[in-house]
Amino acid sequence: MIAIVDYGMGNLGSIRNMLKKIGADSIVTADHDLVRAADKIILPGVGSFDAGMDNLHRTGLQPVLRERVIDSGVPILGICLGMQLMTKRSDEGSLPGLGWVDAETVRFSPPVETGLKVPHMGWNVVRGVKESPLLTGAEKEERFYFVHSYYVRCNNDQDVLLVAEYGHPFTAAFACRNIIGVQFHPEKSHKFGMRLLRNFAEAV
Repeated sequence: MIAIVDYGMGNLGSIRNMLKKIGADSIVTADHDLVRAADKIILPGVGSFDAGMDNLHRTGLQPVLRERVIDSGVPILGICLGMQLMTKRSDEGSLPGLGWVDAETVRFSPPVETGLKVPHMGWNVVRGVKESPLLTGAEKEERFYFVHSYYVRCNNDQDVLLVAEYGHPFTAAFACRNIIGVQFHPEKSHKFGMRLLRNFAEAV
């Protein structure tokens, strides 16, 4: 069973629908006992960093997630804001992040001459930089859907899994032990997102 954590900040229905398409058993929940019983966890997220952290505190989910992810090594997939919350901090807010990965979340500041706008929105090609069960069967050129104004900057290059370009290279996904984060939305990325979520459900 995959627990999709409901802390008021994500595309919960879209993620569950995609998991249903690939035959993965999942539940959307904020119940501490159900999160503790899950074989895998997805931490989604749409919105601001401080609101996300505040909601995790308020619902009492932060210590439950730490118990499962850090103490018990349960695989977790953070999506968009969910990925950013796993870092130490964000330019977007003042609250500390979960701090599970040695990384920070920083704002895009593309040079004016590039004409690039913030947020970064739309389809973008990603490039794998290390092997992972999450990328099993991946095509040479994978494309995913992004919507974000901030991106994760890993302090340890070995944690970087996928890289994309928007004015400069940035981390599109990281993988650190049992902790995986993706900046894009696999639930909106058609066959590419379906393959990635299937790999998380079956191979990770």
